[in-house]
Amino acid sequence: MRTTIDPMPMHRQDWLLLVVLSVLWGGSFFFNGVALRELPPLTVALARVGFGALCLLVVIGPLGGSLPKRTADWFPFAVMGLVNNVIPFSLFLIAQTVISSGLAAVLNATTPLFAVLVMAAAGEERLTGRRVAGVLLGVGGVAVLRAPGLNASDQIFGIVLCLGAALSYGFAGYWGRRALKGIPPITSATGQLICSTPVMAVAAALIDRPWTLPLPGITTWAALAGLATLSTALAYILFFRILNRSGAVNVVLVTLLIPVTTILLGVFILREPFSTNEIVGAVIIAASLLVIDGRALGWVRECLARA
Repeated sequence: MRTTIDPMPMHRQDWLLLVVLSVLWGGSFFFNGVALRELPPLTVALARVGFGALCLLVVIGPLGGSLPKRTADWFPFAVMGLVNNVIPFSLFLIAQTVISSGLAAVLNATTPLFAVLVMAAAGEERLTGRRVAGVLLGVGGVAVLRAPGLNASDQIFGIVLCLGAALSYGFAGYWGRRALKGIPPITSATGQLICSTPVMAVAAALIDRPWTLPLPGITTWAALAGLATLSTALAYILFFRILNRSGAVNVVLVTLLIPVTTILLGVFILREPFSTNEIVGAVIIAASLLVIDGRALGWVRECLARA
């Protein structure tokens, strides 16, 4: 009988990797928005996983990785590709045709809540009130952060799709932690993208018929390149590194950071203004991460006990 274990604290080195990952994945919403101007959703998803797989195939050898030799060994990667790429990428891209990128990012921030529930239901991690409270606090912080630009009226279809994608990411965290534990991050990232590519190719061929579409412009090609290299290939190497060391629930905390890093990039690079909502939301999210991690609360209790 498997024993339910307490949630894992975040490894200290992984906090920095989580911030970098939030920048890479935050960019995916921007790249998606640009690519969707000229291409249908499933074609964009196909380009993302296909080009991402090619990028990783080029570097897997030099980085010390290798692919499975037996057909049966590909099964964990196939499942991971389905729940971590095919389903969420497709749902988010379809959703972004009817809702804004900002709203999609807010709904993406519900991923840690789904991850907490999935891990608890599977008996992998104990469901603690502190962790659930921290996730809910973080989702609330994201909502405050993005409040001025949100308009959910007449967008129920897109909202449901985004929540479905977030749920799929929750299952991906569980499956990756259970089935890909101990596998080098470069191998996990490459294997899942390779398995995702033929599935997306069939779906795009049946629905989008991409060969009938006009050739996209240079801006779209640049967006696809950024989506495949930065937001997919490089991002998944970091994702699996954090997953192996800090656990499924901790790695999906990146979805709470994505709106924060996106706004900060706009402030420091594009010189965009910083609103009160964004300051308050960022503070709430920071507090939620401290609550979820738990160590800061432990330090506070120790200090109070010594006083």
